[in-house]
Amino acid sequence: MNKILWNKRALKQLRKIPAKIKKAIITAVEDLPTTDGWRNVKPLTNHQYMFRLRVGRFRVFFDLEQSEVKIYLIQEVKKRDERTY
Repeated sequence: MNKILWNKRALKQLRKIPAKIKKAIITAVEDLPTTDGWRNVKPLTNHQYMFRLRVGRFRVFFDLEQSEVKIYLIQEVKKRDERTY
């Protein structure tokens, strides 16, 4: 896993995120090729993408293909409270 490829949609979403959080997301994605970078990664079943990386309240969805990490989507998880459900 040497290459990290960003989808246009993910880059557009990344531009809208505040700078401090954006830096944390980029750092976490760059750590994916190392074994330490997989602490907050969860394999997904019955989902469009293979893996989910958790960075604070944001989720980065990505796939692995040969020696490439392909980043497809960044989503924010909204705060949940007693009125959510």
